[in-house]
Amino acid sequence: MTSLTTAWTVAPEPVDSPDALALWRAYYTEVSDRWYLLHEDRRTDPDELEREIAAGAEGGLTPPDGRLLVARYGGTPAGTAGVRRTADPAVAELTRVFLLPDQRGKGGAALLVAAAEDAARALGASRLVLDTRGDLVEARTLYARLGYEETAPHNDEPYAEHWFAKNLG
Repeated sequence: MTSLTTAWTVAPEPVDSPDALALWRAYYTEVSDRWYLLHEDRRTDPDELEREIAAGAEGGLTPPDGRLLVARYGGTPAGTAGVRRTADPAVAELTRVFLLPDQRGKGGAALLVAAAEDAARALGASRLVLDTRGDLVEARTLYARLGYEETAPHNDEPYAEHWFAKNLG
């Protein structure tokens, strides 16, 4: 019998690979639809969705200043996490932490974040920051469980409502 942790692999992947693009589409669709359903009782307009997915595909997650990590469960693409440098060389930003809905609850999120922390260290960072929205309760719970502390805002992103940071030691 395979344990949950051995069923997972996490590795860097180009942002334009077919698996990375499919996961980006799933991530963006979910967070966009959640926002619109909460605030406007509708899903994202398909044309807007396509524009935003195309505009944000790279997201600063290409080497040498960033990394996109893809998690696979049993070899099947299951989620992502991204890390990118900030203006402060000691600080990196965690972004796009996402697992497909049918892969949640299997331990992959913590493995993805740990791999992202290692990637941030490899970029020279000693601190990792992130932002998230209030409606993404699961994300906020995950970050707190993994040792991230809520902080004052570190950016002025329009959808950011909560900011977290962790010293990487």
